[in-house]
Amino acid sequence: MPLRLTLCLIGLLMMTAIVSGQEEVRRQLLPTGSLRVGLNKGNALTQAVGAILARELAKRLKTEAILREYPNPGAVTDAAGTGWDIAFIAADPDRATTLAFTPPYVELDATYLVKTASSIQRASDVDRAGSKIATGRTSAYTLVLQRELKHAELVFPPEEEAVAGLLSGTITALAGLRFGLLDLAARTSGTRVLPDDITRAQQAIAVPRANRAALEYVTSFLTDVKKSGFVAEAIKTTGLAGATAVR
Repeated sequence: MPLRLTLCLIGLLMMTAIVSGQEEVRRQLLPTGSLRVGLNKGNALTQAVGAILARELAKRLKTEAILREYPNPGAVTDAAGTGWDIAFIAADPDRATTLAFTPPYVELDATYLVKTASSIQRASDVDRAGSKIATGRTSAYTLVLQRELKHAELVFPPEEEAVAGLLSGTITALAGLRFGLLDLAARTSGTRVLPDDITRAQQAIAVPRANRAALEYVTSFLTDVKKSGFVAEAIKTTGLAGATAVR
């Protein structure tokens, strides 16, 4: 076969593969024609930043972003593949059986709120016999605590009950993201936020685990918007403390 014909055939095959790959990406990301986006309503920072990133991704895909809010990360995870096409949620090993994650785009400090008069000075002081830690049942930092705590007990009351328990002494500490706890402390006399962290929750973009083409495309998109400074600017607009853009 002449060299020129061989090269033409190779070029044709490569173009076919590229077109096929693009079609698969769109099939996985846009099964309804729009980009459905899962957001955790309980996380103000990723809700805001996620909306900004989702709209930029949708623009590049020449479609619209449909933002869908869920009350907690567990509800986001449960809706994978049915309620959303991408989601903004913390990457955690316990979620990896259902979801596939991009590299992180932001790290969020998770720590404790305690009474001002408490003897607890550091996060490690909380893990002792008799301690009760109020936390969100499906939060990423809760998954970390469930794996790492040796003595303290986790409890899951609503925030209002947790704060009342903290002030009355039946709750030892409240676990949460630093920016949320700082806001809560400002509204709750007699409380303070610890200076160190339980963990730094790595927030990523998730897709249903089987959608490998979508993951590759969204990872490339995220790499680009991190490198350009777009992500850092989006985080900056929130004005919230305890968030660090990941390069």
